[in-house]
Amino acid sequence: MYTNQGVFLGNVNNLVVNVENGEVDGLFVQETNPLLVESSRAVSVPYRWIQSVGDIVVLRYFPKRVSLKKTPAIK
Repeated sequence: MYTNQGVFLGNVNNLVVNVENGEVDGLFVQETNPLLVESSRAVSVPYRWIQSVGDIVVLRYFPKRVSLKKTPAIK
C-alpha cells in the first residue's frame, strides 16, 4: 500500500468487513512504515481513503504522520 505521494505504508494483511451489509470498511496493515506511523504500529485504513486497488493499493489520503495518543497518568 502506497500513499498518493508514492511513500510505502506497508503490506495489506487483512480486510475490515461490515458483516451486516457485506461491505469492505477498510484494509488492515501491520508493520507500517515508521516514517508514517509512530512505532510502526498496525493501522486500519478506511476504504474511503483508497484511490485504486490492483497489484498495489494507492491511497487518495493518509495523514502526514500517525502518532500514538498520550493518555494522562492516573493518580
